[in-house]
Amino acid sequence: MQEALRFLQPDAEPVDPADIIEQSRLAQRGSESFGRGLPLTMRGLRKSFGDNQVLRGIDLHIPAGQFVAIVGRSGCGKSTLLRLIAGLEIIDAGTIGFGAETRPQDVRVMFQEPRLLPWARVLSNVEVGLGRDRASSDAQDRAKKALAEVGLEDKRGQWPAVLSGGQKQRVALARALVSDPRVLAFDEPLGALDALTRISMQRLLERVWRDQAFTAILVTHDVAEAVALADRVLVIEDGRIAHDVKVDIARPRRRGLADLAALEGSILRDLLRSGDESSDL
Repeated sequence: MQEALRFLQPDAEPVDPADIIEQSRLAQRGSESFGRGLPLTMRGLRKSFGDNQVLRGIDLHIPAGQFVAIVGRSGCGKSTLLRLIAGLEIIDAGTIGFGAETRPQDVRVMFQEPRLLPWARVLSNVEVGLGRDRASSDAQDRAKKALAEVGLEDKRGQWPAVLSGGQKQRVALARALVSDPRVLAFDEPLGALDALTRISMQRLLERVWRDQAFTAILVTHDVAEAVALADRVLVIEDGRIAHDVKVDIARPRRRGLADLAALEGSILRDLLRSGDESSDL
């Protein structure tokens, strides 16, 4: 019935037959365990900057291979939480555990700005993601493979200045993927892109997550993006997890579906309600 509704929904995108095949493949894979992703467990996580208490005791478990989106108003602590997970900030109190011993290359971050080196060609920018392994004999081959995964293998000899905004973000994604991370954190990486490029990049993020089976954590202001990509949406309010929403909608997900719109509306109402309550204080 749900598949039939996709064809009848007037505002939904047209259904690609390939999507039906892909959905079948995902259903078969659903019972398989994720071998590469790492689980995350946080207990009593706190972080302050001076007198500003940003995180106020976060307790959270993320299973290996899950795609989690974090949303909330500006200043709620979502980016700080991401930076603590990535080891870019020092924890004031509490713990973050990954279920196994981790190496520096196991946890990578993709930022809103591509942060490409303007004096290095695309291939060299991707090799930067290898860190100490950049001197290895297979460094170029690994960088070429990562570029192929994001559809930019033919751009490897280009300078960053000649790339479009979407292409620069694809290079940044390849740089994050080249070290085969087990946890990949996205700090609003699509926020500066135009609408069509953003949708294309969303599909790319979902595809590489499916193919590589890392644990994905996305911080975004875009609730529609969160419900389109994630298995689970966390709503942060005042440094705490206010809502933990499961996105139980089959993949691939199409914009305009009633189920997605209803879930997006529910999360937005919670965010607006919390804002109204804060303004009354």
